[in-house]
Amino acid sequence: MNIWFQKLTNISALARSREMFEEALAELTGELGFDCYAYLNLQPIGTYAVSNYPAEWQDRYFAKKFDELDPIVTIAKSTKRTFTWSSDNSRRNTSKRIRRFYLDAAEFGIRSGITIPVATAFGRMSMLTIASHKPSLSLDRDIDPIMAATAVAQLHAGIEHAEIDATAKSSVNLTAKQALLLKWSAEGKAMRAIATIENMSYFNVNFHLNNARKALDAGTLPQATATATKLKLI
Repeated sequence: MNIWFQKLTNISALARSREMFEEALAELTGELGFDCYAYLNLQPIGTYAVSNYPAEWQDRYFAKKFDELDPIVTIAKSTKRTFTWSSDNSRRNTSKRIRRFYLDAAEFGIRSGITIPVATAFGRMSMLTIASHKPSLSLDRDIDPIMAATAVAQLHAGIEHAEIDATAKSSVNLTAKQALLLKWSAEGKAMRAIATIENMSYFNVNFHLNNARKALDAGTLPQATATATKLKLI
């Protein structure tokens, strides 16, 4: 697979658009004998994907918050090493919810695969999975973990640099009031000034902004406004 990882590194350096990434990743995935791919970027407030998994599966995955349950994500977070997996083998000795997850995935032809996680900036993580409808994998040789991690790190950098829109992602829901007050905060207004502008009590402004901060999994109000701005919620 070393040649394959080199190809992945090359396209990550050259691709400049979502179309280029998607075309190249789909071609490389098929070249290796797999059916589909999924690049996941794990953020504090959720996950976003660039993937050619069936759209219905991607919608279901995020609507049901499977990113919080997905055993492949759990293994990736705990090991941070390349690994292979098979849903048929992994269902043994697992909870009912995880068995249900594997069965749901299998309905869409996702039964086995290779997952390569990499650590990214500020304690976050991204991962690339190439998946197959086959019940198990039979690789000709062991995967070089250094080449694998290097290639996926390059992929992460390329997707970040090109600012590729997600094919699906976790949703963050703010109320209209939370979004409004966060926008004022992003404009540099202090809470007492916001209370005056919106004819609200300081207590209510603090209440809504605190709830917005929690919804965005932010430690501070400036972090909340920065996150909401990045996600285009305000």
